[in-house]
Amino acid sequence: MIDFKGRTVLVTGGGSGIGRAVAEAFGQAGARVVIAEIKPELVADARESLKQAGIEALVVQGDMTREADVRALAQTIEQRYGSLDVLVNNVGDFVIAKRFEEFSDEEIDKVYALNMRHVFSVTRAMIPLLRRNAPGSSIISISSIEALRGAPTCAAYSAFKAAVGGFSRTLALELGPEGIRVNVIAPETTETPQVPVSLAIPEGNKHHIPRWIPLGRFGQPSDCAGAALYLASPLASWVTGTTLSVDGGALAAGGWMQAPGGVWTVIPVITGTGFVDSNADNSIPTAIFDRTETLQTTTESA
Repeated sequence: MIDFKGRTVLVTGGGSGIGRAVAEAFGQAGARVVIAEIKPELVADARESLKQAGIEALVVQGDMTREADVRALAQTIEQRYGSLDVLVNNVGDFVIAKRFEEFSDEEIDKVYALNMRHVFSVTRAMIPLLRRNAPGSSIISISSIEALRGAPTCAAYSAFKAAVGGFSRTLALELGPEGIRVNVIAPETTETPQVPVSLAIPEGNKHHIPRWIPLGRFGQPSDCAGAALYLASPLASWVTGTTLSVDGGALAAGGWMQAPGGVWTVIPVITGTGFVDSNADNSIPTAIFDRTETLQTTTESA
């Protein structure tokens, strides 16, 4: 039932990380894959990689926060394929991390454009193409576990990711009678070029990872790819308006973790934080996650 032969799937921000894994998974399941990616080097890499894998793919350079690029993408898909079966809104990044009162209006607008505004724009542009293949077409947006819990220094990001869920639930009601399903994936921290967890955690703390998350590890892009395949497939034909947490049980744990010896506790069991080893030089790992400055806009999901 995970067979997408003859179907067309659009993944925004599909050049690397979660988006790339999602695009490759749909391609391996037989789909024609369309990728929208902002970075030229990732466009070229994705195009060549998918070609080598024998996946029919259209990789387009474009900024999904720009209305003109979104409209051009919709026109290109219509001209090439005539319709669309699955839309995966993957673009996103927390961009800036600091106390909320320190945010400027310009910075809030930037976080909004990258994590919520483009979801409106891309979804609105693609609904007419999805409608042509309904019933059975699907919209999936990649949110974050931070939409479902507090995220210190990421208030704007958390708010907009939560808004993705609210938007998707309402859209599921509007489009349900036409047979278009709308769902959300909310991942916990996932190993990507955008969030290189393996580089950020000092060696002295890595042995704690199996106790931090109930399933014993941080996420991999393939975890979200599997969830997307499920939500777009007939296996989920009666699933709409829901948020699927892909988090290794982190949200269920609610702060609980295993101490050495296997005892569960909500009391911190290591000195420092997960990204700081008090017995090691942490200048490089902490620098990786220093988000006090605005980073370059990327098109991966965080």
